[in-house]
Amino acid sequence: MNHPPANAPSEALTITREGAVMRLRLKGAWLLREEGLPTVEWVHREVAQGTPPGKLSFDLTGVTGYDTALITFLLGCHDMCQTLKMQFDLDSLTDGPRKLLCLATSVPEAADVRPHMDRAPLFARIGNEALAAAGEAREIFKFLGEVAVATWRLFRGRARFRWSDVWLEVQQCGFDALPIVSLISFLVGLILAYVGSITLRQYGGLIFIANLVGLAMVREMGAMMTGVIMSGRTGAAFAAQLGTMKVSEEIAALQTLGLSPVEFLVLPRMIALFLMFPLLTLYADFIGICGGLVVALSMDLTYNQFVNQLMTAVDLTNFSVGIIKSFAFGLIVAVMGCLRGMQCGNSSAAVGQAATRAVVSGITVMIVADALFAVIFNTLQM
Repeated sequence: MNHPPANAPSEALTITREGAVMRLRLKGAWLLREEGLPTVEWVHREVAQGTPPGKLSFDLTGVTGYDTALITFLLGCHDMCQTLKMQFDLDSLTDGPRKLLCLATSVPEAADVRPHMDRAPLFARIGNEALAAAGEAREIFKFLGEVAVATWRLFRGRARFRWSDVWLEVQQCGFDALPIVSLISFLVGLILAYVGSITLRQYGGLIFIANLVGLAMVREMGAMMTGVIMSGRTGAAFAAQLGTMKVSEEIAALQTLGLSPVEFLVLPRMIALFLMFPLLTLYADFIGICGGLVVALSMDLTYNQFVNQLMTAVDLTNFSVGIIKSFAFGLIVAVMGCLRGMQCGNSSAAVGQAATRAVVSGITVMIVADALFAVIFNTLQM
């Protein structure tokens, strides 16, 4: 009996039964880009018809070219023969496919490489999450303790790091961040002014745009938007840099030399961001107020009216609120970025995950800290 299997192109695969032997004659190009190539399922249907053969043989003399498509087909036939207790005639293959198939079947598949779909019980999942959270908290407190020790050594003049690294980080997280801080702050001030004008115009109080923009920027939005920008820009960069160092074993090399990675790598970044964050916040306040001024001028308010109203609304106390927040936000961004970098795994994918976690955790902790500041300042009537 000599015929192609159902739905299979005859020029690609022809099946011949000779007693207990089923011979598969393959022809043409068996390439991944070719469409309509026969599959193992078609061969399995042929085997299931009538008396199952005892041996599966091949004729590859008509194959003009092959790649992974042919090896995958042969490997599927090999697995089918093992399942149906049939003999797979390896010697009938040509030299190239035979060697590749032997290579593919030489190492058995590990038992735990395939994902397990069994869902753990509810209490087991809760317990696993609790243990993971406890482990995460332990790592965070351990890192904060190391940072505290490094800071204490800095005040005692015994911390070992290079001040040139500090000035380099000051430039990267300070001056280099001015363009994006300028754009975002200006647009935030613009948006606040336009949104506030919708209500203020109804009561003839457009002059109070200065109050709205000034207070919102210096107390809240200046520090918060700078924190979001720096978390996405600098915090992720810290995590990626330290994560890459861990993957390339540079951190292990520092430990071998007797240098503390927290002192040598983390401390310069914390110092730089702690110093530059308040300055960036003041700059963001100014640019945001300029955005509100542009809107006020477009609504027939004069420059003198806007500035005089702004000076009566914003005082030193309001500025101090934003500056206090900026110091805290700078430490949060630096600590979370460096923490995620030091927690990075030993693969390139782990570096990207560390950068993502640095941004998410940095913004989350900042918002929580901002809520605590709001309660504290309201209690102190600031």
